[in-house]
Amino acid sequence: MTDEPDTKAAAGGEASHPHPLTLAVDIGGTGLKASVLDAGGAMVADRVKVATTYPMPPEALVDRLCSLVAPLPRAERASVGFPGMVRTGHVLSAPHFVTVGGPGTEVDPDLAKAWARFDLASALGRAFGIPTRVANDADIQGAAVITGHGLELVVTLGTGFGTSFFYEGRLLPHLEIAHQPFRKGQAYDDQVGEAARKNVGEERWAKRVMQALANMRELCFFDRCYVGGGNARRLRRDELPDDVTVIDNTAGILGGIKLWDAAHVGVVDPEAAGS
Repeated sequence: MTDEPDTKAAAGGEASHPHPLTLAVDIGGTGLKASVLDAGGAMVADRVKVATTYPMPPEALVDRLCSLVAPLPRAERASVGFPGMVRTGHVLSAPHFVTVGGPGTEVDPDLAKAWARFDLASALGRAFGIPTRVANDADIQGAAVITGHGLELVVTLGTGFGTSFFYEGRLLPHLEIAHQPFRKGQAYDDQVGEAARKNVGEERWAKRVMQALANMRELCFFDRCYVGGGNARRLRRDELPDDVTVIDNTAGILGGIKLWDAAHVGVVDPEAAGS
């Protein structure tokens, strides 16, 4: 993966799309992705992507995202998914970005201090020059795929183990299940994250994922579970229970429009930070 965007943004094509246009950004532990969506959630421009580099203090992330989105068409607002606990645009936990070299490496106390309650929505709003909302990345991905019926769980398998819960179409308060005990004294992130997959191999990792999904079923009795993220494609779909569906990883981008949907405002992120 290079540091330059791997796709070209559409030039001038946004005029035919219904407004408002939304800049949708998906922040991941290994990659940063973005596109622009029209009022109906259709992409106005191809997705752009760069690698996530470390160490990553807040100011560096803001600068890197500004460079990433520069080629994209001008939007009127922005939605950003972040891999951690976010409340009213402020970062309460940033497990990847407080480390010296990325997931699995040592925590830097100075980075932990810099990220604690950092107002990412306001910082990005000023940098982008448009009103900006920030929420947990699994919450945003879930908003793109749920049906609005019953209790729906969304799990993201990537650098770690992300979760979000929706009941009758409404996003419930975010829970950091990723950092709760799972097996052998380790948390879900430690046992089914990307580092664990590389360490134990695909077969053992997949078995752990199945156990994790079974735990989630016992925890909340979900009606439907959606599994996304970069590693979801590694699961054998014919071995998944009938109430579990694998979703496309682009949901992390497409869910951005939902952050401005009146049905979610006040639950996902009630405040917009503007320029």
